[in-house]
Amino acid sequence: MAWFKRFYDPIILPDGRKLLTYRDAAEYITALPKAERDAADWQVAMETLLLAAERDGPEMLARIAVKRALNRRAERPFPPPTKPAKA
Repeated sequence: MAWFKRFYDPIILPDGRKLLTYRDAAEYITALPKAERDAADWQVAMETLLLAAERDGPEMLARIAVKRALNRRAERPFPPPTKPAKA
């Protein structure tokens, strides 16, 4: 079954656990609280997992979507400007 297909590199969760298969990722998403699971990033992650598992879609797309959803609340610092601002 395609749901037991393994990710090329496991996805490491913030608590240290690993998502090894598509099924692991799907179970993780469905176990989230409803408000979290209904967020757009998690919906995209689930759709790309379905695409990868059931239609042989690109694994990398599913991996990126899950990682992006995991890090959706992470602060993304902007690099400091290289040129001084003109007045």
